[in-house]
Amino acid sequence: MSLFVHSDRPEAMMGASADLIIARERGKHARSAIALALVLAIIIASAAYTQLFDSARLARGLPALATLARDMMPPDFSNAKSWLHPLLDTAAMSIAGTAMAVLLSLPLAVLAARNTSPNLVVYGLARGLLNTLRAIPELIIGIVFVAAVGFGALPGVLALGLHSIGMIGKFFAEAIEHCDEKPVEAALSVGATPLQVIVHAILPQVAPQLADVALYRWEYNFRASTVMGMVGAGGIGFELIGSLRLMQYQEVSALLLVILAAVTLVDSLGAGLRRHLR
Repeated sequence: MSLFVHSDRPEAMMGASADLIIARERGKHARSAIALALVLAIIIASAAYTQLFDSARLARGLPALATLARDMMPPDFSNAKSWLHPLLDTAAMSIAGTAMAVLLSLPLAVLAARNTSPNLVVYGLARGLLNTLRAIPELIIGIVFVAAVGFGALPGVLALGLHSIGMIGKFFAEAIEHCDEKPVEAALSVGATPLQVIVHAILPQVAPQLADVALYRWEYNFRASTVMGMVGAGGIGFELIGSLRLMQYQEVSALLLVILAAVTLVDSLGAGLRRHLR
């Protein structure tokens, strides 16, 4: 009898464990289903609140869009030569703003990563600064710098750079936090200083990710720099806003095509650089 009881006990324990695992999985699935239903409810409520489901209102806007599309045809490229300098301004703004953001984001990211920040106070301050810079739209920052330093590409560079610090610094900090700890422990075991650990054990691991983030942000900044013209920050966006204000819709369509071609070129160049870095 004792042998029988002894041999049956593992099977009973295995059965209980299997039931426990199944119950846990069912609980996870139930929580996931509830979370998904809540997200869908929020999405539907937001769409209804913004009248996205108002088909009658959307239908009333279609004739106006059709009229505007007719007014924009054919595109007028008669002033295309005068757009070369604004395009150069736009490219320069995106490159300078991204470079500025990358240089300033790296030390901030080190302070904003849990595994490299000297203490919780510095960590909290660095994270708060990144959150603040990320929360303020570049257009608002652009308005401030246009008022401070005047019109031109400079306020656009400053606005794009400061806003980008918030995004780039966040991604840099997360990459640093998820790096492999083994090289860090090896460096510490041979007496490396915190700076040497960062330079020789952490940055080589995250360098490809940092390069990817920088290139993606450059692509974004090129697109964003076309909008900076709305606040007087120069570039091709300034030409676009001028044509819109004068209701020169054929020129607007030509400018949009030029911007589309430039953005496509920058995206292709960024993708090629990322492939090369890998």
